[in-house]
Amino acid sequence: MERSKSTSICQIQAPTYGNLITILSIDGGGIRGLIPATILCFLESELQKLDGEDTRLADYFDVIAGTSTGGLVTAMLTAPNKDNRPLFTAKDVKEFYLENSSKIFPQRGGLLAPAVNIVRSVTGPRYTGKFLHEVIKEKLGDTRLHQTLTNVVIPSFDIKRLQPTIFSTYEVESKTSLDALLSDICIGTSAAPTYFPAHYFENRDSEGKVREFNLIDGGVASNNPALLAMGEVTKEIFKGNPDFFPIKPMDYGRFLVISIGTGSAKGEGKYSAKAASKWGVLGWLVSGGSTPLVDVFMQSSADMVDIHISVVFQALHSGRNYLRIQDDTLSGTVSSVDIATKENLENLVNIGEGLLKKPVSRINLDTGIFEPISNGEGTNEEALRRFAKLLSDERRLREARSPHTKSAGEKKQLRT
Repeated sequence: MERSKSTSICQIQAPTYGNLITILSIDGGGIRGLIPATILCFLESELQKLDGEDTRLADYFDVIAGTSTGGLVTAMLTAPNKDNRPLFTAKDVKEFYLENSSKIFPQRGGLLAPAVNIVRSVTGPRYTGKFLHEVIKEKLGDTRLHQTLTNVVIPSFDIKRLQPTIFSTYEVESKTSLDALLSDICIGTSAAPTYFPAHYFENRDSEGKVREFNLIDGGVASNNPALLAMGEVTKEIFKGNPDFFPIKPMDYGRFLVISIGTGSAKGEGKYSAKAASKWGVLGWLVSGGSTPLVDVFMQSSADMVDIHISVVFQALHSGRNYLRIQDDTLSGTVSSVDIATKENLENLVNIGEGLLKKPVSRINLDTGIFEPISNGEGTNEEALRRFAKLLSDERRLREARSPHTKSAGEKKQLRT
């Protein structure tokens, strides 16, 4: 029977009423966040074809995780509006980047611009972050972590404690000091060393005790937060959270994971040992208009996560439940995290659209390069359509089984 094109939308029901645990993960990468934003527009449009134009990505995922720019995307997709529906569509997020990137990363013109950037990188952050802070606070307002419409996981790194700080909705009830403003969380996870200033704020727990946060970019901890999201779920299963009964710990075969990267210049061979052998502190901070030290630790973090998840899913014969979309062949300007010219922003959108047409790929464990897989999964676009169908089916199954769905009439409609 053909599905109804309009449904009553309510918050996603717990995994205990379905077959899968659904996770969306978005990497860090500055303005290259336009790449996953473009891909997410396609995924949301496919879900809308199945379940109606009012549906949003937050209606389908148990967890949305994001680091740095991915953390901002996560917050925008899950923050509620006055009607307790997602404040932004995926298309809104894409437009946010197109409209604001040039103000977040103001470009310096003239022949002296490269020299000025080097000096700024050595003497202080390249950008003040003033506009970024203002626009994030304007868009997210007074929304706090516990108010997101589905679970979120956003990593950052506390330089005073010298340890990661993970803002997870699963932890808010037991660690109330983490229930910070989403705007502060986003500013903190986006504070990339040498690009933006570290972010300080305070938050009170339920007993009134003040906790200090001294945060820098979450990419220091986990630039690809997919495994972190899976870990948060696994902890809840260990704790006996009834939302996950009767799922067993480490039952990765129940996970459905979409992980979207922001691209890298790995395939180009951006740096070499010959060049790096001559670098001092300045060379590691600035080389060819980039920051090698930041590139290295963020890319290594992202790849280690992808390698681990790929191996686990393949070992469990569940490879089709894990989709990693990444382009590791970026070169030149598009590989930058902060060149926010109109031309480069348009090129990043084109890269995102082009990725949809590329074959589903998986990282080669020997070379570290993404290579098309040979089991007939087709293009990323085709894979996302398949995932959209799985997500839609899972949502409908949960709503049909859950006693918390609003009414029997709605359950009947959702089964139609």
